[in-house]
Amino acid sequence: MESVESTAQVRAWFTGRLPEDWFTGAPEIVRDREEIAVIGTLPEPSGETPEEERAALVEGLVLRFREETRERRIEIAREAERRFRQKVSWGVSCGEQTVMFTTLSVPVMTRLRQSERQVLDTLVAAGVARSRSDALAWCVRLVGRHTDTWLADLRDALSHVDRVRSSGPDVQN
Repeated sequence: MESVESTAQVRAWFTGRLPEDWFTGAPEIVRDREEIAVIGTLPEPSGETPEEERAALVEGLVLRFREETRERRIEIAREAERRFRQKVSWGVSCGEQTVMFTTLSVPVMTRLRQSERQVLDTLVAAGVARSRSDALAWCVRLVGRHTDTWLADLRDALSHVDRVRSSGPDVQN
């Protein structure tokens, strides 16, 4: 069952609930029907770090944050899951890197015509994917990567629809 709270209300709840010293600002909230992803930005590494060491430094910062905050994140996630009736996943951004700690993998069923199945079968035969399911997930990731701007515009439009819908009258059936 989907929660009645808007994504803005969920973001506000997490912003108020999370310790102030965890992130450099309010967390990014990415939400769908099954999951709320909370992605916070860690402070950039301080000092002059040679480029060849930077990736290792960021990896260490991310791992330290993950370990040091694990118990509190679990506690906050449980509260949010009860309140919003959705699973919570966590991730962080540091520099150019975003790392998700936990995410749901949700099965999705679809019907495909023969020509569409042949695309998936070609990806399997070529070793790009292990199964049709993996091939379909690969296709979705590929499309998502190459249509970021279009998908972002579509998501912005949907958030506007949500705002207008939430400001309308409360209709009970």
